[in-house]
Amino acid sequence: MLPYLTDWLHLLVRWAHFTVGIAWIGASFYFNWLNNSVRELKKPEPGVLGEVWSVHGGAFYRVTKQDSKMEKLPEPLHWFKYEAYFTWITGVLLLGIIYYFGKTVPLVSESAGLHHHAAVGVGIGSMVLFWVIYDILCKSPVTRSPRLLFAILFSILTVAAYGLSEIFTPRAAYIHVGAMIGTAMAANVFFVIIPGQKAMVDATMRGEVADPAHGAAGAMRSLHNNYFTLPILFIMISSHFPATFGHHNAWAVLAALGLISATVRYWFNLSGRGGTNRWLLPLAGLATVTLAMSIKPAPRVVANDDVSWSQVAPIIASRCLTCHAETPTFPGYPIAPKGIILENETHVQTHSASITQQIQTQIMPLGNLTHMTDDERGLVLDFLQTTNP
Repeated sequence: MLPYLTDWLHLLVRWAHFTVGIAWIGASFYFNWLNNSVRELKKPEPGVLGEVWSVHGGAFYRVTKQDSKMEKLPEPLHWFKYEAYFTWITGVLLLGIIYYFGKTVPLVSESAGLHHHAAVGVGIGSMVLFWVIYDILCKSPVTRSPRLLFAILFSILTVAAYGLSEIFTPRAAYIHVGAMIGTAMAANVFFVIIPGQKAMVDATMRGEVADPAHGAAGAMRSLHNNYFTLPILFIMISSHFPATFGHHNAWAVLAALGLISATVRYWFNLSGRGGTNRWLLPLAGLATVTLAMSIKPAPRVVANDDVSWSQVAPIIASRCLTCHAETPTFPGYPIAPKGIILENETHVQTHSASITQQIQTQIMPLGNLTHMTDDERGLVLDFLQTTNP
């Protein structure tokens, strides 16, 4: 009963994380588009800095950007903060359920030789440390050069991806880079954006002009969050694509994808402001295709074209069936992951392409918990390649 309840808890927290994450990222996309799309009024109006006209759902909408010199604030005044808070909270809960406490998915790489509790400390520490460094940079003169700030942050995250990949299993390393970014994004909202907005509201209610520094700091952090969204979205779905996190230089693959996604986000923001750069999207597309081709596993030469099922069956039984059976014996798996059962030759042949990819990239078994050897991998791959040419 306990594994069953744990599985449902995992599902509910993941569902909540997905739902509030969509709300937060959607708001980020919309408000950055809104800020980029504000245009001057053709007929000036007191207190109005600009406007945006749009059509949606059978109605026309006019959104105006007001200055801070308002005699009275309208009611109700909508705030956008809880989406960020609950996305981070549910994300941390997922980390705990999957990697820290449940231990249903391996956290520590076999080669790291690190105790599980120490690895948890590294994971939590990486999130906190990145926020502290990032916050210091945002309050330093480096912000005068957005390109320099981007280069520094990109370098820090790339080094972090490399370091975490030396300690954690590939999927865990990717997820923790995402957790670092997500922590900085949520902290931006909690420590900078919302306090600045509260100060602006308080000043307006007192009949004073709000300190423009609050608005500038909030706008900068909001823009940073906007650029962080596409890399973190990729990380969230990366577990479905082992060719990325299973690559021997997975950290470099993640860095490349982060750079490509930031370029795409820049194009959208530039386009929203009325600017154009016709080469950015084609270059991002070309870079994506080039990256995909470069990380494609090289064709493998069959070492033994006479491998029989009787040689492969014991390997599958000892290395794979703890999870991929009608009744898995591995803790935390009441049913086979993704419904893939490998109890006989027909099952194995049915999932031949998936097994080949997972074993060739050494993603499976997860964290190599069942200690599958390179020779065993070779035999399984030879069998699959010769029987499924």
